Amino acid sequence: MKRMLLGAAAALILAAPAMAEQGDWLVRLRAINVVPNEEATITPIGGDVDIDTSVVPELDITYFVQDNWALELILGVTPHDVMAVDTAAGDIDLGDVTLLPPTLTLQYHFNPEGQYRPYVGAGVNYTHFFNEDLPSGSALSTIDYDASFGLAAQAGIDIALQDEWFLNLDVKYIDIDTDVVIDGAVNADVQIDPVVFGVGFGRRF
Repeated sequence: MKRMLLGAAAALILAAPAMAEQGDWLVRLRAINVVPNEEATITPIGGDVDIDTSVVPELDITYFVQDNWALELILGVTPHDVMAVDTAAGDIDLGDVTLLPPTLTLQYHFNPEGQYRPYVGAGVNYTHFFNEDLPSGSALSTIDYDASFGLAAQAGIDIALQDEWFLNLDVKYIDIDTDVVIDGAVNADVQIDPVVFGVGFGRRF
């Protein structure tokens, strides 16, 4: 999957025309459902990880560098509950953590002047983890998450409503991997890799 995303991102970037024309701004507010495809290797206690889904608002800002080409910056934060499961010590509640995953994609818009305006995109993601909070009364004392840098892919459609307003449907895959250290003794290599489903409204300026 990572190789496919890297190839898609490289193809879009190489195919993009020179960014010389004046573009337009499109600002959207979406409700997104973040669905992790989690998997983990936990040393030395074994087991896997379970991360819950999260429904949150998301703001994205798109700049059209030409009629068909645009850059989109995706902004939002997502809180998640985390559980280590099937370990040698049983299931362990790891509390919650919040992700700040700004994502920049280069998009191709197939029908930029029509009522139905589908697009695809590929780009990069940086994820910062914060507000790590172990559950009250936990036998654990510390948990630390490393930041993640990975690829992203998306597809969506803008549907013109009236004037400059649009209904937006969007889906993204984001490559998020992190190394987690628990009490300085347990190490987990965690792949979160969420699929993000979004619906919202936008306005073009």
